[in-house]
Amino acid sequence: MANVWIIAQAGNDQAPTRITSEPVTGGEESTVVVPDPNGGPPATGADRPAASWMQFMPLVLIFVVMYLFLMRGPRKQQQKHKQMVQSLNKNDRVRTIGGIFGTVVEVRGDEVVLKIDESNNTKIRVSTSAIGKNLSQEGKD
Repeated sequence: MANVWIIAQAGNDQAPTRITSEPVTGGEESTVVVPDPNGGPPATGADRPAASWMQFMPLVLIFVVMYLFLMRGPRKQQQKHKQMVQSLNKNDRVRTIGGIFGTVVEVRGDEVVLKIDESNNTKIRVSTSAIGKNLSQEGKD
């Protein structure tokens, strides 16, 4: 601490003759002394009580709520979608996230073949992440 600036108010018996804005010089570190308003001995920074764990309770609660809303919710939705995709079978009616309705013809790893038009026998391949809802399972639930 090369430059320490001290601004303090002293009692009448300790009043300085003049106040300067020069830095305090000296090799040793200084301790801030705060006078007690009740007239007791002055308290230094080391005499202050340690921070209680109750002061950190609101911060801990904020982190818990953030975890519940930001981490746990989306993770549950991902697990639910994964279970729905794994339970896809042939002839299930599905709706993609793009709004295309079709019937599952085949499930291959991470892609699904959908028949979207019965008259022309039109088929498309989509990713499993593009399946939004299994309409066949909706009636069973």
